[in-house]
Amino acid sequence: MKAALLLSRAARAVVFTGAGVSAESGLATFRGAGGLWEGHRVEEVATPEAFARDPLLVWRFYAMRREQAKKAEPNPAHKAIAQLERLFPSLVVVTQNVDGLHQRAGSQRVLELHGSLWRIRCASCGRELGDDRVPLPELPPRCDACGGWQRPAVVWFGEPLPEAIFREAERACTEADVMLVVGTSGVVWPAAGLVEVAAACGAAIIEVNPEPSALAYLAAVQIPKKAGEALPALVERLEEVQGARA
Repeated sequence: MKAALLLSRAARAVVFTGAGVSAESGLATFRGAGGLWEGHRVEEVATPEAFARDPLLVWRFYAMRREQAKKAEPNPAHKAIAQLERLFPSLVVVTQNVDGLHQRAGSQRVLELHGSLWRIRCASCGRELGDDRVPLPELPPRCDACGGWQRPAVVWFGEPLPEAIFREAERACTEADVMLVVGTSGVVWPAAGLVEVAAACGAAIIEVNPEPSALAYLAAVQIPKKAGEALPALVERLEEVQGARA
């Protein structure tokens, strides 16, 4: 398998994941057909304007997502990525997902480009903290420090990505020898631009997706399978290659 050979020769690797990875754990992508929740377009419940207009509606949507994520389990793709980290101590996982399943699978170095369902930030004073309670005691939750409304610490439509995390991800991509691009459509920017950064800096791109993404033209190898099928096989093959060289 060419992908395993590329990985076996790499000193540094990045795994870039999108909603397709979490979909295999049963989590909705909200970018499929319709993309509706209770008759609302997702854009109507995932913007600062929506929160200012109706914080309870927004929080009902995110309370539902937190409940789904809490019940979901890491799938074979998440577990294979965590296993890759043991083979590559320098591995960095850059994800567009907000569900925390990479961490639950055992990945240690995870850069969450779009924030996390499990962090809450005060819309008034900016105080941010982790909170994994499901359900939350009240909706919308109030800030203990200033009494303002708290919001999910995720990136909404029209908001910039967290600068420090994006810069760290960008640096990892510029240093990578190989980048695994898994379960992403490649149309969500600026996150998708990191794949172009890695390719421009000489990284071999391995795409794992049932259908070619918008970034497929950059791939040295395309694996047209679901991540939960492809990644465990890739890790197994990589271990065989590394064992043969030992």
